[in-house]
Amino acid sequence: MSPFDLTGRTAIITGASRGIGLAAAQAIAQAGGNVVVTSRNQESADCAAAEINGNVLGVAAHAVDEQAAQRCIDLALDRFGSVDILVNNAGTNTSYGPVIDQDYAGFVKTFDVNLWAPILWTSLAARAWMAEHGGVVVNTASIGGMGFEAGLGVYNASKAALIHLTKQLALELSPTIRVNAVAPGLVRTKLAEALWKEHEDQLNSVTALGRIGEPEDVGAAIAFLVSDAASWVTGETFVIDGGYRLGDAGPFRSKPFPHG
Repeated sequence: MSPFDLTGRTAIITGASRGIGLAAAQAIAQAGGNVVVTSRNQESADCAAAEINGNVLGVAAHAVDEQAAQRCIDLALDRFGSVDILVNNAGTNTSYGPVIDQDYAGFVKTFDVNLWAPILWTSLAARAWMAEHGGVVVNTASIGGMGFEAGLGVYNASKAALIHLTKQLALELSPTIRVNAVAPGLVRTKLAEALWKEHEDQLNSVTALGRIGEPEDVGAAIAFLVSDAASWVTGETFVIDGGYRLGDAGPFRSKPFPHG
């Protein structure tokens, strides 16, 4: 059996109606896994489920709603018999601009969805199944959590905290549950649209691999991390940014390729 094979395992992916969450669900289903996709409303969850080939269930569950999260886990156990994989993908950014100009409501919403929700879902999944049977958790962080950007201070702080939380949970839940994170660079998603839509050519010119990311790039990385191919990986944050964090690739491309 391939170490990438997920046949017989069940994954819950939060915030999976589009973008990275949907791509992760598709990649896991393609590897043979059962998939439960969540969205804030049932219609969008059903639409996402319809885009996935395999054993799939769409469930309405706002990421910070504890009752909805518990219901989702119960439905997964009832339908598929296990909860082996949790992808905490739901995220938001309601606070843009200098940190000192942000209001409390925006701050709380950002940290509720980006940090508290992964704690909530991981706790419920661990208690319901993983602590006894084993499992894998992947958190969707961001390269923003590894640096500083104008206007994104609160969002990036929430992702930095999520990276720290990933390591904390990896220790607390060891050795039964593996916990890792992915840190995407700029990806063609609706959440990040304002950052790439008018600047894509410029971004491509400075990125080592010459393009912004696609949701499928991150989905494939998540499918790897939840598979047995990554069975000795925990507490890590997998950067997927096309080489963007290396710096401006333009000057390197202008020089002749070395010979001899």
